[in-house]
Amino acid sequence: MRKFLSAIRSGFGFLSTIPVGITMEGIENLMKHIYLFPVVGAVIGIIFALIVIALTTISIFPPIIVSLFIIIAIYYFTGFNHIDGLADFGDGLAAHGTKEKKITAMRDTAIGTGGVVFCMIALLGVFVSLVSIQELDKFLLLPYALIVAETSAKQSMVTVAAFGRRLHAGFGAMTVDNTKHSDLIIGTVFSAAVCFVVLGVMGIGAFIVSQLSGLLVLNTANRHFGGVSGDVVGAANEIGRLAALLYIGGAGWMLL
Repeated sequence: MRKFLSAIRSGFGFLSTIPVGITMEGIENLMKHIYLFPVVGAVIGIIFALIVIALTTISIFPPIIVSLFIIIAIYYFTGFNHIDGLADFGDGLAAHGTKEKKITAMRDTAIGTGGVVFCMIALLGVFVSLVSIQELDKFLLLPYALIVAETSAKQSMVTVAAFGRRLHAGFGAMTVDNTKHSDLIIGTVFSAAVCFVVLGVMGIGAFIVSQLSGLLVLNTANRHFGGVSGDVVGAANEIGRLAALLYIGGAGWMLL
């Protein structure tokens, strides 16, 4: 039980900026319970939902301002590791030449044009989705959408790690090496249940689209790099969140 609780605490330390304290022993415990990723995502999503409820209770901010506050909250509570992974992923894809050259570009600490473009598209996509969701029914859908999106995004990381093969040593390699099919199954069942309870069929649709985006990231990484790194897993989180929010925003308008 102590190791399990340590894994939960380390999950928040690993996937968020919540100051719970994190140790190498805790990370090792977390790696034995990768299925906890979406559990952490659900809790983070609830935090975002509470922020939205607080903002809408004040009732002085238009959707565009609320969307900006939400994006600030997302990176305040989750940090920049994952979007940095997306930037590196974009740099790798934008590089020309062999897989080795692409991997070198992905591991370069300097951000390039590909990384900037990928991050801009992701941030703009999330922003537009948040505005669109708010315009559907005066904010009532948004808190639930954020819970679904964050849960799905974290499960996307598990999906990529479960089917991926590692590129090189690091936290990404630890995640890939330790993710078992049982982690994938448990995480999928938990995530699907949360999404259905929160948003019904729309939640399940968002979850499926998010996981498909993870598989797309995985396939792209395999073709361009020959495997998965921590940057790829981080990119799956950012793209998974975007995919879920885009689906909810788009599906909501189609159902009007």
